[in-house]
Amino acid sequence: MASITGFGGIFLRADDPKALYQWYERHLGLAKSGGAYTFPLPTQHPELIFSLFRQDNDYFPTAQKAMINLQVDDLDGVLDRLIAEGVIVDPKRESYGFGKFGWITDPEGNRVELWQPVTTE
Repeated sequence: MASITGFGGIFLRADDPKALYQWYERHLGLAKSGGAYTFPLPTQHPELIFSLFRQDNDYFPTAQKAMINLQVDDLDGVLDRLIAEGVIVDPKRESYGFGKFGWITDPEGNRVELWQPVTTE
């Protein structure tokens, strides 16, 4: 039977897409591949989350229709580097049995979640 096999990408609207691409490349290391940015597949945790929130849920700003969740290999290291680079970093960090979480804000005001999955090694 024909079926969905996975997520193909994340799409956001931006006031200045070129500048926002450059910001994500500079601060988060996204690699340009053709007309989009990609992550090398071997670095991807095998689990991707698709989660829906009620319109009034405050997990991320209610005016923001979507939030990106990016996987990282060292949450504290990435957040500390981003602070040094002048990126807006939420001081709150959370840890659960499935990983650690932190949040940043991009130049257009989008809250971005960073997730360090629990390693099984």
